[in-house]
Parts: sequence; structure tokens; C-alpha cells
Amino acid sequence: MDLVMEAFLLSTGIVALAEMGDKTQLLALILAARFRKPWPIVWGILVATLANHAMAGALGAWVTTVIGPTTLRWILGASFIAMAVWMLIPDKLDDEDADAQPRWGVFGTTVVAFFLAEMGDKTQIATVMLAARYNAYFWVVAGTTLGMMLANAPVVWLGERMTRLVPMRVVHLVSALIFAGLGLYALLA
Repeated sequence: MDLVMEAFLLSTGIVALAEMGDKTQLLALILAARFRKPWPIVWGILVATLANHAMAGALGAWVTTVIGPTTLRWILGASFIAMAVWMLIPDKLDDEDADAQPRWGVFGTTVVAFFLAEMGDKTQIATVMLAARYNAYFWVVAGTTLGMMLANAPVVWLGERMTRLVPMRVVHLVSALIFAGLGLYALLA
């Protein structure tokens, strides 16, 4: 498989899995239940994710210019393994996030809330690592954004019913195994 396609597909899959049960997915559920306007929420998620992941991807691409390949390989390997452990710790939404007031309308509230909720989140850090791993900035950002949309847009429309279909523990375990595999691959390849 070509490296660009691998970067895109892996970025999409990892972020879609990592997002399951994440605080931003819970935020999407709360926004959908509270405002009952799915389109502005979905567009807000897209805009916030593009902005956040574009910055994260740029950071990942920049890191490759200042860190040598051997050091980067060890950092990425350790980071992917750390991400595997982090995946086993489910996120909970803070009460203050749930009480956000719609000062800027549904779209604006979603953009601001999602952008801030993604800061330092698993999916943002995964975007940094994937952009550092692959020399395909656009495809990593496109993939991680698609992964976020695949995980969050259905929640906006289907709500709580969807979160009951797939046990979150299984999703977190599969995600952890994928991250651990990537970490071992980076360290041993």
C-alpha cells in the first residue's frame, strides 16, 4: 500500500477508534440533546477539528525537521505505547463543559467548545504523532478529521442509542492494541 494512502487510512481509523467514548464525543451528545440542531453542530465539529488538527499536524511535521530519525523513532515508539495505555482510561466530561451557554449560537458554541476540548486530547496528540511518522501532512490531517467526523456526526444524529451498540471497553481495548502495535513497530522496525 502506498505511504500516503496508509497515512490517510491509519489516521482515519485510529482517530475514529480513539474518539469512541472520548470527552468530545460526550460533548457532541450533550450539544445534540441540548440544542437539537444537528447541522450547525456537525459543521461546528468539522471546523473545530480542521483547525485543531491542522495545527497539531503542523507541529508533528515540524518536529521531524528538528529531531533526527533515530531519536524520533524512539520518541514515536514510546508515545504510541503511552497512547495505548491512555486509551485504557475512559474520558469523562467535566461538568463545566456541560453547562456552556450558547453565546455565539449553536455553530459558534460547538466550534469553541470542540476546539478547546481537543486541546491536549488523545486525538490531537495522535495527530501530532502521525504527522511526525508520515511525510504526508495533508493526508494525516484529512484522515484524522474524517475519523473525528465518523465518530461524532452519528452521535449528533443518533444520540445515546449509538453509544449503547458498541461496548466502550471493547473499543478502548482495540484502540490500545493498535497503538501498542504501532509503538512496537516503530521501536523494532
